[in-house]
Order: sequence, then structure tokens, then C-alpha cells
Amino acid sequence: MQSRPESSGASARSSPDKSTEYPLQEIRSQYKDEARDSDELSFDLEVGDVPLLPPEHMEAQSEKFERDPPFSCTPSGFCAWLRGPTPPHVYHINPWFPRLQAAPARLIDRKFPHRSSKIALLFGGLFFWIVVFFASLKASVAGQEVPGYGQPVKLSCHHRLWSNSTNCGLNGDLCRPFEDQSFAFRCPSGCAAAILLEPYVVGDQELNYRALVVGGKPFNVDGHDSGTYRGDSSICASALHAGLIDDARGGCGILHRTGEQKNFHSTTQHGIESIEFLSSFPMSFRLSNEASTPDSNETKPIKCSDARWSLFAFTLIWTTILSLVVTSAPAFYSMIYFIVWFQVAMASDPPSMGSYYDLVSIALGRFLPGAFVGFVLYYFCVRHTLKNLDAHWDKTVLWLGGCWVGALNTDTFDRIPISRLTPHDIQQQPGAITALIIVVGSLVAIAFGQAHCFRREGRFFPTISIYGVLVAVVLILVAVPNMNLRIHHYILSLLFLPGTTMQTRPSLLYSGILIGLFINGIARWGFDSILQTPGALLDGAKLGTVPPKIYPPSMTDANNLVFSFPDLEPHADGLSVLVNDVERFQVFRPKDGQHLPDFTWSRTYPNELEYFRFGLIHTNALGGLWYEDFSPPAVWGVDGNFVFPDPEIPEDPESESE
Repeated sequence: MQSRPESSGASARSSPDKSTEYPLQEIRSQYKDEARDSDELSFDLEVGDVPLLPPEHMEAQSEKFERDPPFSCTPSGFCAWLRGPTPPHVYHINPWFPRLQAAPARLIDRKFPHRSSKIALLFGGLFFWIVVFFASLKASVAGQEVPGYGQPVKLSCHHRLWSNSTNCGLNGDLCRPFEDQSFAFRCPSGCAAAILLEPYVVGDQELNYRALVVGGKPFNVDGHDSGTYRGDSSICASALHAGLIDDARGGCGILHRTGEQKNFHSTTQHGIESIEFLSSFPMSFRLSNEASTPDSNETKPIKCSDARWSLFAFTLIWTTILSLVVTSAPAFYSMIYFIVWFQVAMASDPPSMGSYYDLVSIALGRFLPGAFVGFVLYYFCVRHTLKNLDAHWDKTVLWLGGCWVGALNTDTFDRIPISRLTPHDIQQQPGAITALIIVVGSLVAIAFGQAHCFRREGRFFPTISIYGVLVAVVLILVAVPNMNLRIHHYILSLLFLPGTTMQTRPSLLYSGILIGLFINGIARWGFDSILQTPGALLDGAKLGTVPPKIYPPSMTDANNLVFSFPDLEPHADGLSVLVNDVERFQVFRPKDGQHLPDFTWSRTYPNELEYFRFGLIHTNALGGLWYEDFSPPAVWGVDGNFVFPDPEIPEDPESESE
């Protein structure tokens, strides 16, 4: 939109024509012409050039339409009612307190009257944000040095030293070292919400939807209270449990590997209840938040915090200012999309990568395709909501606020107890069915409200046709054999955005939320597939296979036993045995057709519980192994009794063979 020529204002004051008697009508007429020009040049950059009053052509839309067909239950009457009134009622937001809403943009218009100066100001503001944001982020990441340990290792909330029993290999050798090593680490904020999303076995307990913290009961070590955690505990959740970091700000600590330990007792600290494991495990660690300086033996506490919220506060203020002064819809959308993208990708919800430069590389790599899709979303959906919008405070609160709600998905919608929209997750997650009913009910109510507005605009049938095509595509994808439909939240945005293509206050809010969700989904996870294999969806979950048939062991004494495997399922290539959640035995089918060799096990410590699980192994055609589900834990008690979880275990292999 062109800036107002100063000569027109002067002539309006000097000429004694009709405009002097009705100055507001003259202003309105002037902006009506400018609005017409802006339709022709819809991609002009506008900063501060706004009308004092709403456009005149919108006033007619407040009048009652006389030709709105009445509701009828007959097919023809119902279709006529769905077509809406004639002429259609095109929605446009009339701002409350229009002078107040236009004040920030008018200030810019007075200080920078020329279009070129406004463009320079806009890009100067963007450059200022880039410099401050990335300099602050780099300083927060690279500026922390722990004496004697160097720069802290950046962890995600789910990082563990010991991933699981099979990934660490036989005797856990792939997860070494077990002891005599320490390193400084840095945790982000919000790790109290990092919980297990699939069943995980610790001893004889199957756990889910809780923090994976095993042990940690404090005891005095060198005058300091310290707890020992099992090696597969989540590091940041354990640091929260120990009180070394804060959930709101994150923090730093030092991890000391302490090798094999036993009897990890449960305790509740700082809102987290740890898991009890009364046996031995080859890897453990202790945590501390003190380090000594090189020139003295004096220890000082380590202090660092996650910069995501301070950076978010700065970005929120800056985007709010842009929203109030930038009146061009394409300029506003482009700037906000760029800023929100890098806020999410670099600070608010970054991928789990180690270094600052890795984050920059991933954010830039995903931005190019993400920006193209963002342009498509603007052209076909968002521009209908933002174009010729004079209510800049409404835009700021509803669209920009909604965009931040969606972009901070980890802290907003992720709190809903639905981890993934798959039947498997919905059935097993506590509260997921109730939450799904509430979410679906809310979406249905929103859909009816939007459908009513589309009917008033005369666009009900074109819109319902679009959703008919989308539903047909989804049904076709569901029918694809050997694949599972996975609705990521960025796909939800693509599905729902066509239903927001009108200028109402609810549509402003919905459109902003959906754009924020799209940015979060792509900046954090990338363009993940809508169709995935069942194995890709498991993510550590059970396959649903039948565990192998195991016979009771023979005991030579109270601390030694021998397992025999007279037969192996024909479809399997080998057998694995986990003892105390560590793979201790791995054997493959002999070529000569003989029985599998026996597995002899001696109790690690006298009078200690031992837990056994058994699973079948398969080899891949191109190399490597994969495991079927392991059996439920069998317990070897301190009294020497061996208890299977399945009461139908045969008593004697010889009697079975007869």
C-alpha cells in the first residue's frame, strides 16, 4: 500500500469543498481507494499505513440479509439452506477501538512516511532480532566451562547411558565404560514431563508412563549426601530427583560412573518417585553439582540454566511489536514464520543434537522445504484470514498468540495424555481415551461453528468438497497393506487449515494455532511419513510375539543353576537370556541339528534376588539381529526357589518328549 501523499492532506484543508465539512468521509474515501490498490498489489510491504476507520464497504455487511433461505427438512430445501444467503455474507473483523488499534502503525507512518524507509525499518528489525537471538544462544551454549571437565555435554530429557538390554550387547559391552569416568552435562528445562511411553521392565516390574529413575536413595559419601542410580536411568530425570537442577530452568551437573552396584532402593524426592531394584547391575552412576578449580582444592557449585525461556521472552516481545506495526499480511506472515521457526528449532524445542552448529545445520536444512510449504499454506489458507485486517490487537492476541501456543507444543498440547494418535498408544496410555473424547468433542463443536460461517459466506459446498477429498485420501492410506497410518501434528495442521479460510476471530485463533503446530512439527521432527511400518511405530514396544518355551532349571546348589534348551522354535535362529536386565547368554542354532548348549549361571552375590527373561533371536538377510518379545521375568529367590510367572510351565523336559 502506498503512503499517504502529503499534498492530498494539504489540499483537503485548503479547499472549501465538501470534504472540509466531512473530513472523516474524505479520509475513508481515500483509504477505500488505497485498499483497492492493495488488492492489486497484495504483496506490498506495509509498516504503519492503516486507515483511521474501518473501510466503508464493510458497513453494508452489518445489515440483515433478506434472502437467507429458511431451514427446511426436505432435501431440496436443506440444500438451498446450506448454500447460504444471497448475496453471501463475507465476514470481516471490525476492530474494537479502531483508533487505538491503529495507533502503533500510525506512529510508524508519521516517523517513516516513505515506503523505502518502512522496508528498511522492517528488515533492520529482523536483522536486529537475528543478531541478538543467535549471539545470546551461542553465548549460553559455548560460554559455560566446568573446571576439570570442560564444556558440558548437552543432553535431551530422555538421554541414558544404557539404552536397553539388547542394544548394549552381551554383558553390556557395547555400553562401556562402566566406571572410572566422569563428565559434565547440561539438561534442558521441562524434564519432569519426560516419561516412559512404552512398557519397560526393571527386575520383576513392568513400568510405563513414569520417569525412568532407578534407585537414588541418598547416603553419605565424603561428607555429602549422594544417591546411586542404575545405569539405565534417565540422566536429567535423575538430576531432578537428586535436586541438582530445576525443572523450570534446567541446569548442569557432573556424572560419575561407579561401576557395578546392588540394591537400588526407591525414594521420593522433588516430586519424582524412583524405582526399586534389589539386585545387581553392571553400570551405575552418582551425580554432583560441585567442581574444584585447577589452582585450588576448593569446590564450587556449578550454575547454568536453560536459555529457552529468556530467549522466548525476547522473541515474544519482538514479534508482538512487529504484529502491531506491520499491516501487510504477507510481510507480517513471512516475518513471524521465520522468527517462530528458528525460535522453535534452536531454543524452544530443538532436536536432540549435541552441538550448537549441529542445531544450525538441521534448522537450515529443514527450513527450505518448510518455507515452501509455509508459502503454500499462506497463499491458499492464511491470506484469507489476514488480508485487509485492521484489527491489529486482535491479530496479535488471537493469531500470534495462537501461533505461539501451537509452536510451544511441548509445553502446551503435549500435556494432553495422548502421546501418538495410534490405536496401540490410545489403548495403553492412562487417560488417553477420556482425553480423546474431549478433544474430538471440541473439534466437532469447532467444526459446526466453522461450517455455519462457511454457509453464511456461500462456501459450504466447496469447502465440504475439499474435506471429502481429504477424507477419501486418508481412507485410501488406511487401506494400504502392511503399513500403519500415523497422523503427526504437522499433518493435522494441513488437514484443518482449509477450515479457517475466513476472517472471523475464531478463525484467527485456529489459523495461528495450526501454523504454530506445523512449524513445531517440521522444525523439531522433520517431514516424517504419514505411512510407517509397524516396526517403526513400535519404538521399543512389544511385537506381540509368543515367548519361547523354557523348562525349569536344574540346581546344583543354592547359588548355581543350569538351563537346558532341548528344542528351539523352527522359525527362530537363536535364543537370548537376560539376567537382571542384562544380556548374559546368546546362542544360535547349531548347523548339525543338535540341541542348543546349556546355560549355566552362578549367583552374582549370595542371598540376592535374580531375574531371568528369555527371548528368540532372528538374523537379518543383510546382517544384524533382531529380537522377539522376551518372556515375563522369572525370579530366583534368596531361598533357592525358582518361580516362573507362567503356571503352565512343564515340569520335566523328558516327560514332554515322551
